[in-house]
Amino acid sequence: MVSAFDLVVCGESAKFTMAYTRAGVTPDGTSSYFLARHIGLRRMLDLTLTNRVLSAQEAEQWGLVNRVVADDQVDQVTADLATQLARGPSWALGHAKRIIYSGCDTPLEQAAELEGVTITTAMSRRDGREGIAAFVEKRLPKFDGG
Repeated sequence: MVSAFDLVVCGESAKFTMAYTRAGVTPDGTSSYFLARHIGLRRMLDLTLTNRVLSAQEAEQWGLVNRVVADDQVDQVTADLATQLARGPSWALGHAKRIIYSGCDTPLEQAAELEGVTITTAMSRRDGREGIAAFVEKRLPKFDGG
């Protein structure tokens, strides 16, 4: 299930496995779609066919998780990350995700066109103008979602 999330923070004692074939069944929960995109086909096959258990550090090295933190810091780190994202330019964040995910399955020319259209729109929005102004003025931006 972790492969369906955009950002993943886990504690250092976390372990990850695909136990489906051990139970005599096949992968489920969109793992066949997302997991191979995150970690690659060979690693997906390794996890699925051997039921290998990954440590938190291995999962980070493989690209399955973004950050490994002390177990007692998981809640604080995820809360801080959620706050950072909530205070960010929501339109730009949402559309950045769209561009990135579509870029995985889109020809280069279409991906470049989508990026061009989207950045032009972003720069015409309040948050885009504020972000550029803050960058030029070397200050933190104040986004309002506009």
